[in-house]
Amino acid sequence: MRYVRGMKTTRTLAIATLALCGLSFTHASDAKSDQPVVQIAILLDNSGSMSGLIAQAKTQLWNIVNEFISAKQDGKAPRVQVALFEYGMNKHGEKGYIERLSPLTDDLDKLSEQLFSISSKDSGGEEYCGWVIRDAVEKLEWDNSPKTYKAIFIAGNEPFTQGSVKYTVACKAAISKGIIVNTIHCGPESEGISGMWKDAAAISDGRFLIINHNAQVAAIPAPQDKDIAELNAKLNTTYVAYGAKGGEGKSRQMAQDANAAAAPAAAEVVAKRAASKASSNYDNGSWDIVDRAKQKDFDISKVADAELPEEMRKLSAEERKTYVEKKRTEREDLQKKLSTLAVERDKFVAEKQKEQSKDPTLAGAVTTAVREQAEKKGVSFEKK
Repeated sequence: MRYVRGMKTTRTLAIATLALCGLSFTHASDAKSDQPVVQIAILLDNSGSMSGLIAQAKTQLWNIVNEFISAKQDGKAPRVQVALFEYGMNKHGEKGYIERLSPLTDDLDKLSEQLFSISSKDSGGEEYCGWVIRDAVEKLEWDNSPKTYKAIFIAGNEPFTQGSVKYTVACKAAISKGIIVNTIHCGPESEGISGMWKDAAAISDGRFLIINHNAQVAAIPAPQDKDIAELNAKLNTTYVAYGAKGGEGKSRQMAQDANAAAAPAAAEVVAKRAASKASSNYDNGSWDIVDRAKQKDFDISKVADAELPEEMRKLSAEERKTYVEKKRTEREDLQKKLSTLAVERDKFVAEKQKEQSKDPTLAGAVTTAVREQAEKKGVSFEKK
């Protein structure tokens, strides 16, 4: 980043607090071993001039996940796992100024929580692209199947050559494991080429992409917005918190809805998040008894009364099953309505966007590459 180092910014994250609380990204849906998986790691430069990039990531996370809502691989919808790293921080110098915010996870609320926790308070450090790629390759639990689409997307603007870890070595290690590295340069194409962003992508079969990281997401109100917000609120009432993680999970769900509603272009973000919540990618079996009941190994009669919400404790075992089934049916009906409205809204917004000039943004760069690369792994997408 060609700016005074003192102007760089990063975030603080209560990792120690999370560890003490025993939080885990292990998810109940991890048991779905027969379901194909898509794995994407997003590496974001979080130095001073990259505040626009971070803002785009917060706004457009759901666009990326939603690319796979109607996708199929071997006739099944793939499970989407996303990891998140930030680099270019003012701490962890001995570790390359890098922090892993999230492992590969399909817990979308936790992922959103980590993303929205990024703040701009302190000066930044060095941006070591090769180092953060190496960490992503070595420290994430990548699927071993050759059919799995595995990709890294790294975004920033400093030369790729910085740091003690050579980008050429890191990128070759990635592709040797079937992990594609896509580079997203935040700046002029010529600087991306001279800074070796294009070369890094070429080494690892990836795409070299250019975005305007300061572009604002267009705020286009749509006639579906009110109904989407209302249905989303009703959808939340079908989630029944249970067990040790119940209260925390429910609070996180509500907090991430609030983050979406407070984001720039809020109607767009709320709609995209609602579309994600209406899809199979939004699974909260670790804290919601309705999602947990879908698992073959679950027996509601074995759940202790103390782990159940107050309204279920007074019910018989059979009545508990009926209660959960009613919530499931209600949820599926709301999800169908939300999905229909989301499609209608996308069509409306697409027509409006034809009238505007569009700067390339993070979501646009990622989704374009994702479709092209995942199709080579046998993932089929609906045509837009």
